[in-house]
Amino acid sequence: MLELVIHLPDSPDRAAKLSPGAYLVGSGPECHIRLQRPEISARHAQIIVRENGITVMDFGSRNGTFTEDGTSLFANEPYDMPCDTKIRLGKAELRFRRISAKRAENTPAAPPPPAAPPAKPIESTAPTQPAAPAAKISGKENIPLLRVSGVPTELRQVAQEIKKRAHRELLVRLNLKKMALAGASADELAAKARETIREILSQITIELPRGLELSVIERELVQEAIGLGPLEYLIERDDITEIMVNGPDQVFVEKNGELYRTDTAFADNNQVLAAIERIVSPLGRRIDESSPMVDARLPDGSRVNAIIPPLSLGGPSITIRKFSRKPFEAADLVRFGSISPDIMKFLAVCVQVRKNILISGGTGSGKTTLLNVLSSFLPNRERIVTIEDAAELQLHQEHLVRLEARPPNIEGKGAVTIRDLVRNSLRMRPDRIVVGECRGGEALDMLQAMNTGHDGSLTTIHANSARDALARLETLVLMAGFDLPLRAIREQVASAINIVAQISRERDGSRKIVSVSEITKMEGDIITMQDLFVFKQTGWDEHDRIVGEFVPTGSVPSFMDEIRRAKIDLDIGLFDPNRKGEAHV
Repeated sequence: MLELVIHLPDSPDRAAKLSPGAYLVGSGPECHIRLQRPEISARHAQIIVRENGITVMDFGSRNGTFTEDGTSLFANEPYDMPCDTKIRLGKAELRFRRISAKRAENTPAAPPPPAAPPAKPIESTAPTQPAAPAAKISGKENIPLLRVSGVPTELRQVAQEIKKRAHRELLVRLNLKKMALAGASADELAAKARETIREILSQITIELPRGLELSVIERELVQEAIGLGPLEYLIERDDITEIMVNGPDQVFVEKNGELYRTDTAFADNNQVLAAIERIVSPLGRRIDESSPMVDARLPDGSRVNAIIPPLSLGGPSITIRKFSRKPFEAADLVRFGSISPDIMKFLAVCVQVRKNILISGGTGSGKTTLLNVLSSFLPNRERIVTIEDAAELQLHQEHLVRLEARPPNIEGKGAVTIRDLVRNSLRMRPDRIVVGECRGGEALDMLQAMNTGHDGSLTTIHANSARDALARLETLVLMAGFDLPLRAIREQVASAINIVAQISRERDGSRKIVSVSEITKMEGDIITMQDLFVFKQTGWDEHDRIVGEFVPTGSVPSFMDEIRRAKIDLDIGLFDPNRKGEAHV
């Protein structure tokens, strides 16, 4: 056991005992040993306490870290020292000495070692009166932590410093890009990277604190050298639906509709940029200061958005909307409680009788998932053309043509927009057109296609309600650059769109079809519509999940005669509000 004595000018000395482990020293709130003085950097240095000595490493602080004899420590280089020694940080002096177990009982404890959660940091200021407990403020609860990496949270900083040193050495010893250009296979690159990283780690002089395994650090280094870094942990997990990187040390995920902060991290900003490059390069896309935003996809179809400085002030940011390895089917949405069997049956019939369907909802509400499910009902014998910004749809029909938009090149030329693809698709003899999302002038071309023989088309739009979806569709049509009268636009919308399915992400994280509406006709300058099904919340269960039921409104779709002529069996009792079915969730 070591005793630490903090000596500051014009302040009484303070002492605390240090258990073996890693401690951050600085003026920042995250530090275990906090020295609130102007010459102390926020993260000034790190001290690793062992049974037989200490290791001190300066983090490139403003005023440096000095040994007992006045030697200045080089930045990011570990220095081993005996137990009985002292170091100086600015005008602060830290004295270390070994103490007996009996004396340790009477000495205040510093933060516990890394095997346990850190306690209150050692403060360098004079003691103050204890504050009254703060009242709980609604909405201020901490984000829960999801452990995925195998590195204890309190040791993550130690792991990061080791990884940074190893990365610098790896760049000196191994040029993976040059090997790839020379024709080395992915397996050869991986084998060489593992071999080199193992050699580097064996030569690192820092003694690992208890609870931090060298094999875990080696795995993270390999992932960052030839893969997507800590994203590899998260992409492998089927229960994670969204991955959000706000910087090298902030990786969040969505799991079961709830937000979690993970215990994994990148080594630095350069490693985040390297991961982005590995995602976008195979797709022929680029990201740099002249083009700091990019949309891309992973090999499994997961959607990726990345944005880098100078637009992203906190460092490179990545957002990944993960796709299930096995695409969701209609039965899955029913099992999740997102939709009732009756509504799913009705929507399937609408697809079969070639009704144009608009799926509306907010960001992350599940529009693309529902579009994918409805697309599975498209007949195999028809020619289907899908048009997307980044290809996500996973259709399995035999006669399928997939089109994907293209951003401009480095000269700002060569862009192919969704609108260009929609217009081109009309010359491809499509039976059905599926547009991943209408977000611009392509809405006009989509409406024109629906009104000129391409019935049964599907698309999505961002909106908070079915009525808002129609208003936004009008706005998108005006973005096409034509000065059309509002009534003419509404007549196009009323004639083209038959069904609006509104999907919502609820407060408990679940996704639900909150309404299915039919557009009926125009009355004056107003588009009239009727709700066929709605979701009514009845309460909350013991797990804080929404409880409710999908209820028919009693309105019957105006195209029931078309359904009968198509020889499709659809019981009109499906729309009876008194029907007793499997509608409760």
